[in-house]
Amino acid sequence: MGLLDKVERGIEKAVRGVFSTGSRARVEPVEIASHLRREVDDKAITIAAGRTLAPNVFDVLLSGDDFERAQEWGTPLAEELCDVVINHVRSQGYTLQGPVRISFRHDGDRKAGDFDITSRTEKSSGAQAAAPAPMPVTPSRQPAANLQPVLDINGQRYSLNAPSVVLGRSSEADILIDDTGVSRRHLEIRSGHGTAHAIDLGSTNGSYVDGHKVVGSAELSDGATITMGRTKIIFRLLPPSQGGRP
Repeated sequence: MGLLDKVERGIEKAVRGVFSTGSRARVEPVEIASHLRREVDDKAITIAAGRTLAPNVFDVLLSGDDFERAQEWGTPLAEELCDVVINHVRSQGYTLQGPVRISFRHDGDRKAGDFDITSRTEKSSGAQAAAPAPMPVTPSRQPAANLQPVLDINGQRYSLNAPSVVLGRSSEADILIDDTGVSRRHLEIRSGHGTAHAIDLGSTNGSYVDGHKVVGSAELSDGATITMGRTKIIFRLLPPSQGGRP
């Protein structure tokens, strides 16, 4: 539950200003996160031995005031809540038929502070039906645990099969980078629990992710560009069959 608690704290901090205006009752993001987990558990259906199917599409029904606040924050909040669902599904061993999507919708019959969640299961293929007055919906998110993190370096592909991989000019590094602008132990990539981070190991020339210098660590997303010396590295998340070193 540590990761879920961390996500909830991040949601609460990120949208405190959006959801805490005035003294009236209001919907808190942590309440939505908790309700989402209950909705997943309540609607999960066992379809075979050891296989339980969970819903992957969720509508959060909000009063006018809460809907307006949610619109101010928009997609970033929905993305955080998608991560809550994905991590809960993983922790319970459920199965998803498609990417997790969450949208916020205005329900005129609800009072401030009152909300509900409806859910359904949708396969990843096929057109999506139109829906009235949707909030911005997150891009489709597949659980990262189903994807293989890899690095594309100078035409070669390296799978990150260990929780910690060190890149550098030393022959003792896990991945050797033949670049005089790279330190012997330049950068570490830590992956696990559906996330990956780049950590600079006190290199002489620094490390950069998407043009921003890494101070401490930086989270890596699919397609991120890591720069070390003159070497550019592409971080990707691929289906396991596409990973591997040539």
